[in-house]
Amino acid sequence: MNNIEVIRQVAALPGMSIADLKKMWTDLHQNEAPPYNRVFLVKRLAYRLQELSMGGLSAMTEKRIERMAAAEELPPQERKRPPGEKLLPGTQLIREWKGAEHRCTVLDDGFEYQGRKFGSLSAVANFITGTKWNGHVFFALKRQGEKA
Repeated sequence: MNNIEVIRQVAALPGMSIADLKKMWTDLHQNEAPPYNRVFLVKRLAYRLQELSMGGLSAMTEKRIERMAAAEELPPQERKRPPGEKLLPGTQLIREWKGAEHRCTVLDDGFEYQGRKFGSLSAVANFITGTKWNGHVFFALKRQGEKA
């Protein structure tokens, strides 16, 4: 199946009846469609059509997902980012501090907190707490004394 045909099939999904979506699910997955709503079926079928046409996830990506899933089983203080993994722009870092939730967004060239731009995560943590903090420790990206 070529890319144009896949695009046509994906574009047609939202207009299909639930019965047709479930039949397509059975054809593509060789099992009965799950009892979820239309939006779920459309999204998963769109992914499956593209996966069959262009291939699935790389072995490296699948391994990374497995590591991330295993890390989710650990208590938050024991979770670590893989070495060399950078924070991607758009990532939201959330920390509760003194009963209030604080959200910081990673930018290409710094961090944004409450509409203000900061050059480092430590600057954000210092702004929130009023004291000196390592930003990675404050947002639980690493433990006190751990190397970045």
